[in-house]
Amino acid sequence: MISLDLARRLLDAGMVWSPMPGDRFAVDRPGVAHDVFHLADMTVEVHEFVGGSVIGFNGVAEWALDSVALEETVWLPREDQLRAVLGHDFVGLGLTREGYAVVALVEGEPQTFVHEDAEEAYGLALLEVLAHR
Repeated sequence: MISLDLARRLLDAGMVWSPMPGDRFAVDRPGVAHDVFHLADMTVEVHEFVGGSVIGFNGVAEWALDSVALEETVWLPREDQLRAVLGHDFVGLGLTREGYAVVALVEGEPQTFVHEDAEEAYGLALLEVLAHR
């Protein structure tokens, strides 16, 4: 998974997030910044009982953080999302002794970004591409 530090750097470089179900993110507040949250569609159902009806929020536990502003979050994009943002600048992904190697075009020239985690390698490539767009 991409690190919070690299995700913050991508945000600062101008990467835009339009939240969708399945996305991962962190809340950039002390005490919860290193917790990973996932966006999900929630199923709400009406349960009929002898004494009346109850609306059930399936899979939801109540907690103190009811909502958070998008500006207080940091998107933790997945490999496929990083590749999509790279777009036509993505050349390929390989494996070296040092780790995963992402090749991306930076100002039209191929550059290689290596990291032991594939998403980090994609993120490093994207950071450099965004710096030159």
